[in-house]
Amino acid sequence: MSSVVTVSPKFQVVIPQEVREHMGLKPGQKVMFMPWKGAYIIVPVMSPDQAYGFLKGHELPVEREKQDLE
Repeated sequence: MSSVVTVSPKFQVVIPQEVREHMGLKPGQKVMFMPWKGAYIIVPVMSPDQAYGFLKGHELPVEREKQDLE
């Protein structure tokens, strides 16, 4: 799924309906833009209870600091 949107003169964008539905976004919900490998990803801001299991089934490798691996 990919969509192209236009940035408004106020630097606003509309998240396409198919993306909102796929992510389960609701009006007024907060999202965070996080840098990842030279791009940005949009992540819904959730409470710890809501976030539990959110990425289940997704293969998103986490690169750890070398000192953490030792």
